[in-house]
Amino acid sequence: MSHEVNRHSTLNVTSGLSRNAVILRLEGELDVNAVPLLREHLELVWGLPPPPFLILDLGEVQFCDSMGMNELVGVMQRCEARGTRLLLGGVQGVMARVLSITGLRHAFEVFARFDDALRLAVAAP
Repeated sequence: MSHEVNRHSTLNVTSGLSRNAVILRLEGELDVNAVPLLREHLELVWGLPPPPFLILDLGEVQFCDSMGMNELVGVMQRCEARGTRLLLGGVQGVMARVLSITGLRHAFEVFARFDDALRLAVAAP
């Protein structure tokens, strides 16, 4: 007898606007189950005129698998194509380790504190 596990996303995404930036705050697990939810929020961002900055606040991300990292790389590529700078804020703990282990730490603009990423975006002309 087999049991099918229907696992739902344990990621919460909230969004906001700053002077020069769209901000998405992620909380929970950035995994295969969460990617559709993140994409749904990103579709709203892609529908806007390109902002100078997109800030992903990852301070409350507790887990990230390869699909989550793949999605972040896709976001980075989409931002580059649109002329938007992608800033990853709150990168500590799990996310810092994942970015380091995958060798992607230097591919992104990474800030240990979300406030530092936001300060850069707000200060930009």
